[in-house]
Amino acid sequence: MKIAIASGKGGTGKTTLSTNLAKYLSKEFEVVLTDLDVEEPNSGLFLNLDEILEEDKFKMIPKWIEDKCTLCGICQKSCNYHAVIQLGEMILVFPELCHSCYACSELCPEEALPMIKQKMGVLKQFKTDKLNFVESRLEIGQEQAVPLIKETNNFVENNFGKEVLKIYDSPPGTSCPVIEATKNADFVFLVTEPTPFGLNDLQLAVETMRELNKDFGVVVNRSDSNNKLISDYCDSQKIKIIANIPNKREIAELYSSGEEIYSKVPEFAVELKKIKSFLINELKVD
Repeated sequence: MKIAIASGKGGTGKTTLSTNLAKYLSKEFEVVLTDLDVEEPNSGLFLNLDEILEEDKFKMIPKWIEDKCTLCGICQKSCNYHAVIQLGEMILVFPELCHSCYACSELCPEEALPMIKQKMGVLKQFKTDKLNFVESRLEIGQEQAVPLIKETNNFVENNFGKEVLKIYDSPPGTSCPVIEATKNADFVFLVTEPTPFGLNDLQLAVETMRELNKDFGVVVNRSDSNNKLISDYCDSQKIKIIANIPNKREIAELYSSGEEIYSKVPEFAVELKKIKSFLINELKVD
């Protein structure tokens, strides 16, 4: 089972839910938590795990070989992302725009644009008992998060079997990184908050998940007397609210200190138990 935790905006509590849920479920299941917010991964701040692996991740970009080039212009015409352009008697390559599609390299009749490696980030793996943690961090100056998210997903797929419960802490928003992070998920938990901003961004996230044909439910963080704002919308859209994490100062203080929450705040543990019951009874996790 692959579970993605996402939201329409940052700061709603994705990491709070992801880290505590992963710890809570790892008491019973083998779990791998993957931080796919590669531009600013922070799940590791809340986990005290032993690092067992670190490896560089690369993407492939073209390199112009001037001596072989006949300036035919095919490379420029074949690049949909304007990463390769012909300027006079030069071919300019813009790595930041390259999507590693290989079109320019493979269509070049003179083989003047071989693909070479460029470091895009670092992947790390951690483990303790039944809890595994994987995170990737984008290299400074790299502008595309999607290739590293894809590589991280591939790593998890290749190294953890179907018996492992996979939880993905997704990037915020509704843009390409979120789509890449959630497209292979079996179920998506959308985390929101009972504010007008929270509702607006939840609506955007719901539209995105529906475009992707994803099954999803809602978890309300900082739940309080304003919950009707979210519950009315979810009722009108026939969306299930799976849990309501209470708005308590103690939770915020524990989070700010990087501490585990569910073991110290009973109300939080109750909501995690609801999510666990949903996973077992509705999604048939075993």
